Amino acid sequence: MEHALSLNDIDIRTGLRSGDIGYVIYLHGILYKEEYGYGIAFETYVAKGLYEFYTQYDPLKDRVWVCEHGGAIIGFLLGMHRPEGAQLRYFILHPGFRGIGLGKKLMELYMDWLRLTGYKASYLWTTSELPAAASLYKRHGFVLTQEKPSNDFGKPVIEQRYDLMLA
Repeated sequence: MEHALSLNDIDIRTGLRSGDIGYVIYLHGILYKEEYGYGIAFETYVAKGLYEFYTQYDPLKDRVWVCEHGGAIIGFLLGMHRPEGAQLRYFILHPGFRGIGLGKKLMELYMDWLRLTGYKASYLWTTSELPAAASLYKRHGFVLTQEKPSNDFGKPVIEQRYDLMLA
């Protein structure tokens, strides 16, 4: 992006609209293919997870953050209820909107939501290929607790689980 973007240029909503789920699946599929060489298996993994989220959605226990610029989705994050706490999933930012503090803002919104809803724990899965994301999670208190090799994304990766315990 040539012009200077700021967070003030981004709208963040917490409700899903028609087309959101499909677009977030597409965004994951296309960006992770371009940036990391992930295959269609990753896109279908995201599709299954978003279907699960939608079918189990409870507005008291779950939340989405949909980031838009000029009416287009440019970022996304969701918190999903699980027996062991909230799972942070599908955190993605379009490359043209990275580096302006949007990722930090979404993590702050997520952390505030955890506290407001009374969650005592949260976790997420990522891969070792995303050190910038891992750094953001660590700054908010998440700790690497598990690593495992995986071929679920169309290429070999190391999946990593990060956990957060809240007081």
